[in-house]
Amino acid sequence: MKQGTGTTGKAGDAKPNPRVGLTRERVLRTAIKLADEGGLQGLSMRELGREAGVEAMSLYNHVTSKEDLLDGMVDLVVEEISLPATGTDWRRFMVQRASSARQAFTRHPWVAALVDSRIRSGPARLRYLESVIGMLRGAGFTVELAARAFSLVDSYVYGFCRQSSHVDDAHSGGVDAAEAFLSVLPQEEYPNLAAMAAMQASGPGYDEESDFEFGLDLILDGLQRMLEADRANRRKPAAAKQAKAK
Repeated sequence: MKQGTGTTGKAGDAKPNPRVGLTRERVLRTAIKLADEGGLQGLSMRELGREAGVEAMSLYNHVTSKEDLLDGMVDLVVEEISLPATGTDWRRFMVQRASSARQAFTRHPWVAALVDSRIRSGPARLRYLESVIGMLRGAGFTVELAARAFSLVDSYVYGFCRQSSHVDDAHSGGVDAAEAFLSVLPQEEYPNLAAMAAMQASGPGYDEESDFEFGLDLILDGLQRMLEADRANRRKPAAAKQAKAK
């Protein structure tokens, strides 16, 4: 996790060198590289050992189990997420955090389905959670509302990334794909689908960034209203008490 910066390094970039001593970080980065290339289904301790240039049993000097390996992989990817500097407006903070998380999960498509299933959190993820919750509470969110806001935004980011990974091929044809779909669609039977396809065929093509920002803005607008309503409700007893004292 990077704070106050806009650049991050990719967790799986490091290339294994058999002449370099085996370390936990090297094992984790090699595992991330394998997962990026073939998904988690292709990640085995035997394959990981082969990629690292060591016997599979040697890996257990650095990770205690496959679950420990996955925990460590998630922690390294979370460390790629940039967090704005302390004092940033809460809404801008959440936008920048969500955008950085989306970039990290796009680089590592397997993470979105895995990150919230982990029972244990590594130090990078703990710092990440603490920082975001602390920022929300500092902006006036109650603990309960901060937890809901965090969960809601993260669910949106995870879901968007997972959906995006499945629709990339469908959108790769852009306008041509929309025109092809429209040409075979029974338009009288499906007039709404036809209207949407016609819009896409006449436009510049699918804009993933715009789609992401549209949904995120709706969520943040709702959280803003909830925050303002919660503040108003908390002021009422104090105002009533003051009025009674007069």
